Amino acid sequence: MRQYSFTLALGLALALSLAFLSGCEKDTMMTPEQAWAAIEQPALVIDVRTDEEVAAGTIKGSLHIPYEIIVARANELGLAKETPIVVYCRSGNRSGIAQSMLQADGFTAVVNGGAYVDLDAFNPGAKVNAHWTP
Repeated sequence: MRQYSFTLALGLALALSLAFLSGCEKDTMMTPEQAWAAIEQPALVIDVRTDEEVAAGTIKGSLHIPYEIIVARANELGLAKETPIVVYCRSGNRSGIAQSMLQADGFTAVVNGGAYVDLDAFNPGAKVNAHWTP
C-alpha cells in the first residue's frame, strides 16, 4: 500500500509539473490581436530572427536585433528599462527567450508577440515604430 501511494503521488506531481511547463510558453506568448494592441500603445517592435529570415520578410519598420545579442544591443541603444517592447520571431520560441533575457536585465514592459507570419497575417502591410528614432 505504501509503495502504491508513493507511486501515485510521484505520478501526480509529474503530471502537474508537465501541465505547468507546457502552459508556460502559451501563457507568455500573446495572440496576434493582443500583440497588435500592445504595439499600438505604442511599443518598440523588435524582430529577433536571423538575417536570412528577415530578408524573406519582416514587419515594416521593426527593429532587427537577433535574440542572441538583444540585451547588449538594447543597452547600447540606451533603451529605458520601462520601454514597452514587443519581440517576435518565426514561432514565438526565440522571442520568448529574448523576452526572458530582457526581463532578467531589468526591462519591465517586454512581451512576446509570437510568430511573424501570424502578426503579418493579422495586420498585413502594417508599419511600426514610427514613434521611435534610434
